[in-house]
Amino acid sequence: MRQHEWCFHRDLGPAKVWGYWAKNPNDPGKPLGMGYLGPTIAATRDHPTVVKYRNELPAGPHMFQFVLDRIRKGDPQLTPPPYHGMPPLPPNINVWNVVHQHGGFTPPQSDGMPLQWFSPKGVRGPSYTTLDPGKVAPNEAIYAYTNHERSAMLWYHDHAMGITSLNVYAGLAGLWRVGDPADERLGLPGGEFEVPLILQDRTFDEDGSLAYTMTQVEGADTPVVNGKAYPFLAVQPRRYRLRFLNGSNERFWRLRFQADRTVVPEENLPFWLIGTDGGFRRPLQMLNFLISPAERYDLVIDFGRLPMGAKVTLTNYNAPVHFPDGGGPEISEIMQFRVTEQLTGGGDPTTPPKELALPPVELVRPKPGTRRREWVVYQKGIFESMTFNGLPFMAPSEDFVKAGSSEIWEYINPNHDAHPMHVHLVNFQVLNRQPIDATAYQAAFQKWLDGGRRPADRPVLDRYVTGPPSPPDPDEAHSWKDTVRVYPESVTRIIIDEFDPPTARIASIPASGAELPATYVHHCHILEHEDDDLMRPWTIVTDHD
Repeated sequence: MRQHEWCFHRDLGPAKVWGYWAKNPNDPGKPLGMGYLGPTIAATRDHPTVVKYRNELPAGPHMFQFVLDRIRKGDPQLTPPPYHGMPPLPPNINVWNVVHQHGGFTPPQSDGMPLQWFSPKGVRGPSYTTLDPGKVAPNEAIYAYTNHERSAMLWYHDHAMGITSLNVYAGLAGLWRVGDPADERLGLPGGEFEVPLILQDRTFDEDGSLAYTMTQVEGADTPVVNGKAYPFLAVQPRRYRLRFLNGSNERFWRLRFQADRTVVPEENLPFWLIGTDGGFRRPLQMLNFLISPAERYDLVIDFGRLPMGAKVTLTNYNAPVHFPDGGGPEISEIMQFRVTEQLTGGGDPTTPPKELALPPVELVRPKPGTRRREWVVYQKGIFESMTFNGLPFMAPSEDFVKAGSSEIWEYINPNHDAHPMHVHLVNFQVLNRQPIDATAYQAAFQKWLDGGRRPADRPVLDRYVTGPPSPPDPDEAHSWKDTVRVYPESVTRIIIDEFDPPTARIASIPASGAELPATYVHHCHILEHEDDDLMRPWTIVTDHD
């Protein structure tokens, strides 16, 4: 983790940014990195990866120190609820970091959870862990990853307690691609025709530097793709595989590909969705898609129908920052695809999407007696902190999951905005959603909290539903997910097939596997909500715990 300069646009001056750098195997004196974001880590399924993270950021002040200062002064809009008098941020330091592999099948000691942070000066968080402790400096940590996932695009990003939003906004994020040699037989676009696209929004001062404005407004005002504002990509007239990550702090995007009507009969270019967070799914032809923070969409689009010189604009529409009723700066145009390159290789050898033989996704069906667990998005009043079930993050885990079991988690959202919920360790499937009487449920839940949270008195969800369950959105159905859109005034149900953390050694490193009980977290991936305080631990236990 280093500070560097990065130019987001040719008309902007250089900005001070944070990013990840990798050791260069060919020249140790010249590390690999851009400055902003981080290198894509390309892994092979079931071949583990071991990473030493070194924190070489300036020790302080933080790039956005004014936010930390407001939290430490108790600003009610930014400060999480107190827990036993503990300060909301670590005292006496201003920069602390930890890295989370988002979507990974990872033991807790390598998960990069909020309290596992470490600082440039070697100050360590209360849950700091490292493998091979004799091989790390005070400002380092070694993590081991199983890569025991389906072929998918994961990502890695900062997850430090209380300041994840600031650290990611500064640039601490990158892609982690898990590949499978069997994919080579599928006939998908590859090489230069497989393009990762990290979508973010950022605001800039006149000199080109990053401006963090989300203490005043929702979202930022400028689209940034792979670190560039309003970029374009020159393409050949053929099929491309585009792999989207919504890396924004808060913003939902509803995306479509708009072509000039004088070039093609339809304005919106169709595409095929072939994968989501957790890997491949049955191909689905679409004209647009909604993507919330942290979600990934894997799609194939054909520019071969377009004449040379055609331009296709990736546009955003009907999606406020906080979906569906939020505000914030509107961003309508994001980037362009320009058909200006000559077709190489004598043609397009890839398989048409409707003919793709992708690995099928078996539906996980609830069994009689499957445990249901409720998570209520609770906010007492406007501008007050959000929590799960009225508990701060720092309160001890009170949700204990049996190892090897399956559960249905019900996210109850009586609020007006959607929340992207991310569960560490596991992939899941979306079961259904159901509308609720949000006002009545909120009042009943508040009464339950005020009455001391007696389990027997907790509001019964079924008494507040106002309609039948609706199936998953078409893009979610038959898909593996690690982040789900929890829509307002409804309950969103997901099913987790098996809670089974990796207990075996990873890469032959002692103490690298999970030991039970094993605690993980889940949280809203609107990063400002995660920091303030919409995140909770949960613990996997054995029958004997």
